[in-house]
Amino acid sequence: MNNPPTSPSDEVFNRFFSTPLDQILLQHQSLNSEDKVLALFQRCAAEVPAYRRYLEVHGVDPSRISSFQAFQCLPLMTKPAFMQAYRLPERCLGGSLQGADRVAVSSGSTGQPTFWPRSAAYELDVTVRFEQVFHDSFRAHERSTLAIVCFALGNWVGGLFTTSCCWHLARKGYPMLVATPGNNKAEIFRVVRELAPHFEQTVLLGYPPFVKDVIDAGTAEGIDWAKFKPKLVFAGEVFSEEWRSLVGERIGSTAPCFDSASLYGTADGGVLGNETPFSIAIRRFLADRPDAARALFGESRLPTLVQYDPVSRFFETHDGTLVVSGENSVPLVRYHIADKGGLIGFDEMWTFLKEQGVDSMAVLGLEDGYQPRNLPFVYVFGRADFTVSYYGANIYPENVTVGLEQPEILKSVTGKFVLETKENDDGDKFLSVTVELLPTIQPEETLKKAIAESIRTQLVRLNSEFANYTPMERQMPQISLRPFADPEYFPVGVKHRYTRK
Repeated sequence: MNNPPTSPSDEVFNRFFSTPLDQILLQHQSLNSEDKVLALFQRCAAEVPAYRRYLEVHGVDPSRISSFQAFQCLPLMTKPAFMQAYRLPERCLGGSLQGADRVAVSSGSTGQPTFWPRSAAYELDVTVRFEQVFHDSFRAHERSTLAIVCFALGNWVGGLFTTSCCWHLARKGYPMLVATPGNNKAEIFRVVRELAPHFEQTVLLGYPPFVKDVIDAGTAEGIDWAKFKPKLVFAGEVFSEEWRSLVGERIGSTAPCFDSASLYGTADGGVLGNETPFSIAIRRFLADRPDAARALFGESRLPTLVQYDPVSRFFETHDGTLVVSGENSVPLVRYHIADKGGLIGFDEMWTFLKEQGVDSMAVLGLEDGYQPRNLPFVYVFGRADFTVSYYGANIYPENVTVGLEQPEILKSVTGKFVLETKENDDGDKFLSVTVELLPTIQPEETLKKAIAESIRTQLVRLNSEFANYTPMERQMPQISLRPFADPEYFPVGVKHRYTRK
C-alpha cells in the first residue's frame, strides 16, 4: 500500500516539531518582517476575493503597492467595514472554507459574535508563543508538567485553542500531559488531586479572575497548592502587579517573573504576544514608579506589556491604537483591533531603562546572567473606549482594580466592578463603583468604607489627572455592594464590562 503524498501542511508540522525554539526565533530574526508583511498583502490581494473588492472600493491598485511605505498607506481593515460586510468564505484565502478545519467564535464584546475559521497549521505560529512561556519561564522541556486548561471549552476561542497548542508542545517532545476540565471547578480540583502528585509542576491556564477563584476555592477545600509547584498562564484581562504578587503568595510562588505569564490574544489573530520574565520584571519595576511608567506609556495606568515576533504578527499603531497583520485562514492585513496601546523596540526599551537607572538585570530583580530574547514590545491598555470622565479626568478601570486588589479587600470581593459617573439629587457628580461580593460575603458598611478609601488612595497615587483635577471633597467614590452574580450588574454568561456611561 502506497503512503499518501506529503502535503504542505505536513511539512509545516514536521518543521515545527523538529526545530528547537531557539532556532525558530533565530530564523525569524534573520527575516525582514516588512518584506514578509508586504508579501502577505500581495497574496491576499490575489487570493482573497473580499479583500480585492475592499481595495477596489478604496481605489487601491494592488500592483502599485510595491514598498513598505506604500503598504502603510493601505486602508485599515475593521470588523464593521470588512469582517461584517463580506461573506465569510470570501474573506478566506482561496475564497473558500475548505482550507480551514476548525472554527472559533469571538466573544462579541463590541456587538454580534464573529466566526473565525482557521487550520491546525496556522496554530503553530501561536504555539510558538506558548512554547516561549513553557520553555523560557517554566522550563517545561526539563520538568514533567501537568497543564490544566481552565478556559471555557466549546466554540469560544480560549479553551480549545489553548488545548490544541499545548497538545502540539506535547507532540514536540515536552514531557507534558494536558487535562481539559474547562471552567468547572469541581473537575479542576479532581484533576489536581488525582494527577498533580505525579508531575514536577502543574500549570493552570485561564482568565485571571477565574484562576484566582480556583486557587482560593481549592485552598478552602484543602488543596496545598505549593506542593504542586504551580505556574499560571493568563489571558483576556489586564491585571496589576499587586494582584500578581497576591496570587503568587497564595500558591507559594517565590519567582514572580518566572511563575506566571500573560498572553495577549484575540479571537481573530490568535496569540499576538506573550509576557516574558524580562517584560514582567520591567512591569514590576514600573509599578513602583508611576512617573516613569507615565513617561514610557503616556498614561497613569499600567498596561499589559508583552514581547512579540514581528515575523509572526506584524504590529503598527494608528492614533494611539493597535493595528496587526498576520497570516490565517482569514488573513489580517492592517487589521484595526481597536486596543489602545503602542510599540517599543528592544533597544529603545533598554535605552529608557538605563535612563531610569537600570544598569544591570539585578536592578530588575533578575539574575545578572539572564539573557532576554531580542524581541520588540507591545503594550496594551485594552479597548480604547473603556473609560469614564470625571471632573475632566479620564478614570480607567485599571486604576480602580488596584484599589480592589489590596489583600484586606480582595478576601471579600471577586474583583469585578462597574465604574460610573452619576449625579445626586442636587445635580452634583460623583464617582460610583458597584462591586461584586464573593458568594459567602454579606454587604457591610465597614467594607464599603474600606473599599472606598482603598480606591481613592490608588486613584490619587496612579492617576495624576484625578489627583489634580478632582476637588478633594469629590475624590471619595460611592460604593455599592452587590451579591455574587447579581443579574443587573454581574450576570452569568455575559462578558463583563467594567464601565457604564
